[in-house]
Amino acid sequence: MSQSAAVLNLHLHPKQAVAFHTEATEALYGGAAGGGKSHLMREAAITWCAEIPGLQVYLFRRIRDDLVKNHMEGPQGFRALLAGWVECGFVTIVEDEIRFWNGSKIYLCHCKDEKDRFKYQGAEIHVLLIDELTHFTETIYRFLRNRVRMVGIKLPAKYVGRFPRILCGANPGGIGHQFVKATFIDGATEMAIYQTPKTEGGMLRQYIPARLEDNPSMNDNDPGYESRLHGLGSEALVKAMRWGDWDVVDGAFFDNFEKRRHVIKPFTLPDHWLRFRAGDWGSAKPFAFGWYAVATEDTIVAPGVVIPRGALVKYREWYGVKTDKEGKFIPDTGLKLHAEVVGAEVRRRDYDDRISYGVLDPAAFSEDGGPSIAERMMRGSDKNGSTFVRADNKRVAGRGAMGGWDQLRGRLTGDEDGRPMLFFFETCVHSIRTIPALQHDEKNPEDLDTSQEDHAADETRYACMSRPWTASKPPPAKQKLKPGQVFLPGPPELPSGTRIRV
Repeated sequence: MSQSAAVLNLHLHPKQAVAFHTEATEALYGGAAGGGKSHLMREAAITWCAEIPGLQVYLFRRIRDDLVKNHMEGPQGFRALLAGWVECGFVTIVEDEIRFWNGSKIYLCHCKDEKDRFKYQGAEIHVLLIDELTHFTETIYRFLRNRVRMVGIKLPAKYVGRFPRILCGANPGGIGHQFVKATFIDGATEMAIYQTPKTEGGMLRQYIPARLEDNPSMNDNDPGYESRLHGLGSEALVKAMRWGDWDVVDGAFFDNFEKRRHVIKPFTLPDHWLRFRAGDWGSAKPFAFGWYAVATEDTIVAPGVVIPRGALVKYREWYGVKTDKEGKFIPDTGLKLHAEVVGAEVRRRDYDDRISYGVLDPAAFSEDGGPSIAERMMRGSDKNGSTFVRADNKRVAGRGAMGGWDQLRGRLTGDEDGRPMLFFFETCVHSIRTIPALQHDEKNPEDLDTSQEDHAADETRYACMSRPWTASKPPPAKQKLKPGQVFLPGPPELPSGTRIRV
């Protein structure tokens, strides 16, 4: 055994060192791509296991293949970093488990679907490391956080009060973008450490932003990486991945949603504009109700802001989400109110508006041995409930029928002059918060992933389907080609759509 083999050379850059030494017990490190998240986690896991006998570190990625490729293989993977200690017998690597001489272990874990979280029901996790947290759902994260505990471990003096702990890394985008942003980013000051309430785990939470500049090794080893980030093609994607902009969502289902175009300051609605409402029922999950006005003529409401004839304006919303003692909402957690109470409250929130009609989630009309949700809402807790008709629940277009998502997306895109046909008052905070963050379903890209907080989107979809709209100048349909033909846009001197036989 050589003496050099026993020496492990680990190095962290200053921002990575902040995350390593922080007193926060629930930290998010990252934002931009290339900030050194994965390397930080490997070196932290090795160091803590070497210095704390009996420590149990669980390192997660959603997909096992990504876990192995990112953390086990390559010149900076666990196998390379620990090769000397493996040679000396200090460490053994058995499948997805790294065992240290002092009884500490690193478990390499994956959790692709929510049902997989139950594999860790009995785990005692001293250190929870989650690489790419935005690839996970909030349900999985909350479950794993509940497994973080420590009993019978004697900590060195410098680590007292800092364990058990959670360290996550993430970039904007992904199925978990919405909950990660709400948990770590929204309303928080960068680098500030604060105590969370019991409903949020009660740990010391911190967001540590990191960019490419915080990981000089990336530039040294791959000087062209920054250029490739700028070459992603989408300005929004560059903002997310190069600069860590959490207001931009990578892979968004509604990638044409833009606050500057669709979110407007409240204004006095003309009395003659038709008003209606739409709703999506929820109990354990949030319910969502929206109030809409239909523009009957082009209307200038602010400098540079024109509401076109036929556009929908969501001017009020009621979102049934639970809040903690400090008034912060708990994402995707409902109020569990009785249907009669909800029906009466919806009617009360009509105020003096002349509501022409209301459309409601079709599931609310189901009867199972008693009155339906819709009937109970109509009855109301004070015999003054709200009336709805069954909404058109078509989600995806097919067999000549239009889909609700196409209607919503089409209104966001707007008319032939580029003017949106759907607007949101800036007071509709939950619609603005959740709709832009929704992601595609991996198995059906034409639909969105329903495991997300999609209630405001469903309600908005029902509203759009109740007022079908198409642009007056739709793009030309693709021509059907015979075998042996391809379709190419014609050059300037040729008619557009020229067929070329190959």
